[in-house]
This record gives sequence, C-alpha cells and structure tokens, in this order.
Amino acid sequence: MEKISFKIGDVEIGAGAPVSIQSMTNTKTDDVKNTLHQISMLADEGCDIIRVAVLNKDCANALGEIVKYSPIPVVADIHFDYRLALIAMDNGVNALRINPGNIGSIEHTKKVVEMAKSTKTPIRIGVNAGSLEKDLYEDKTLPLEDKMVISANRHIKILEDLDFDMIKVSLKSSDTMTTIKAYKKMYEQTKYPLHLGLTEAGTLRGGVVKSSVAIGSLLSLGIGDTIRVSLTEDPIEEVKLAKQILQTLGMRKYGVNFVSCPTCGRTQIDLIGLAKKVEERFCDLNLPITIATMGCAVNGPKEASGADYGIAGGIGEGYIFKKGQMIKKVPQEKLLDELEKIICDDIIII
Repeated sequence: MEKISFKIGDVEIGAGAPVSIQSMTNTKTDDVKNTLHQISMLADEGCDIIRVAVLNKDCANALGEIVKYSPIPVVADIHFDYRLALIAMDNGVNALRINPGNIGSIEHTKKVVEMAKSTKTPIRIGVNAGSLEKDLYEDKTLPLEDKMVISANRHIKILEDLDFDMIKVSLKSSDTMTTIKAYKKMYEQTKYPLHLGLTEAGTLRGGVVKSSVAIGSLLSLGIGDTIRVSLTEDPIEEVKLAKQILQTLGMRKYGVNFVSCPTCGRTQIDLIGLAKKVEERFCDLNLPITIATMGCAVNGPKEASGADYGIAGGIGEGYIFKKGQMIKKVPQEKLLDELEKIICDDIIII
C-alpha cells in the first residue's frame, strides 16, 4: 500500500521522510512565557514537534503567541469540544490531535474538517486502549489490539467521508505487546502516517525499557513516522531517549555515540566512573563519531574496533586508540585530557 505524506509546519511526515521526535509540554498552556520556555528547551534538545494541552478557551487563545514564537511546529491536543479546535486553527496551530468521533454531532466534525482543509491543518487520530468506544470496551470476544484498530478505522472513515486525508494515527496502550500488535495490524491496513508511542509507560527506569522495546521493535520493521516516548519525568528525558532509540537504529545522527564494556574481574580501573566522565566530557560534541571506554587494555581496542576513538584502562595508566589501533599510552589521570586533545586536533585537520 502506497503511503502518503504531508507537512506539520516545516516537518515532513510519512512516506519515507525521516522519523521525527515529538514531546508534550507539562506547563499550563495559557502560561505563555513558561510554555514557550519549555518548548525552546525541548527544541534545543532535539524535539521536532511539540504538543500542548488545550483544556479551555484561555489555552486555545494562548496558541496565537505560542505558535508565533515557537521554534518548532505546535500540535493542539483537544478532547470533546470542537470549538477549541476552531479557535486553535484560527490561532495558526500546525496540527490537531482530536478524535472526530468524540466531538459531538457530525455537524461539529464537519466544521472542524472544513476549517482544517482551508488552513491545511493535519489531524492526528489518537486511539488509546483505555478510552475506547463503549461497544468495543464491552466486547469480550475481540483482542484489545483488534479493538484499537477498529476504533482507529472508524475515526478515519469519518474524516475520509468528508474528503479529508491529512491524517496521522496513533494506537497507544500501556501494554508493550498490545501496542506492538496494534501498530503492526494498522500498518497493513492504512496509508496514513503512524505516530508511535507507549502510553503510561511509567517512570524513568521502567519507561525506558518498555518504550524502547515497543518503539524500537516497530521502527526496526519500518513501521512509524513520528515517535513520542511517554515518561513520568521531565519531558527533556523523553526527547533524550527518543534520540537514543533513533540513533541506535541508525535512523538519525545526534552527535557522539558512546559505547563501553561491562565490568568484570579483569578490569583494573574504575570503569563505571570513567565511562560517566567520558560522556560528561563529550556529550555536547556535535559530531557523528563513536567514542569507546574499555576496561581491558589487552582486548579493549579490538573489541571496540568500530569506534572512531577510545580509551582502555590499565594499572595506573591508560591507552588511547583510534579505529582499533593503539596510538598513545598515558597516565590514568591524563586520559580524558589527552583524548580530548587528539579529537580536537583531528577536528581542526578535518
């Protein structure tokens, strides 16, 4: 099935475009100053699209200033009240997250779609396993993932019947395997871009594992066009993890890729502390290189031969290597300074 694409602001979505990262503000949307401050921080971290909650008219009216000054496209998250969608579009929002079946009569839906057509505002249909239609919720014969797909297709049909096709779809559950199954089924049935996410993934440790498995598994199959890692945490952490997922899969490049070996009885240095110091020292280096921190001076360089640069520890001393080749032996306390000097010298030459 040929997939379609469109733009949210200046970000291309779908049909082979790079997978983009989305997050959501946790500020009060009508607090424009703090909302814009958080959006700016998330954009600096690598967020491509931001979603904001539109709870009432004050929030909807605040979108005018937010959209005007936001460095990235803004999506208005709206539930039930179609009038908020109209105000949001009138204020220039770049996309809507709204379920057409949940905003009242078909006349309300028509008003939203007519304006979305005229303003070229895409609509994301957001299906959540915890808020399905009553008949689907009460049906005990269908697996949850099938119910989610049915719900998504119902909402899609409402928009298609109104001749609207700038649609993005999400099917989120708090269960990893249900989420994966739902997206796989939806991918086979739709031409529209898919927004990946695992809802209610939890706090940082558990959420990282669940989201990485769900989102990473789907992306590795070629499924997914935008992603949002949902964590009970500062949204900055969502963006950081999303970047790591995309970089690990080779889909996007975000500066330095850090690798390090696990600790073992052969290690003669504080490998854990050293690896953390390496990341702290070079985390802001905006170069698509790999830096390895290895604990064994004998096998380390060979095991990390795919790294551009690396260090390996010994007793009281360490070794610096490039592309698997040892190039320098230095006292342990000078490892980081010498590594930094070598990388900086190479950057100047390049």
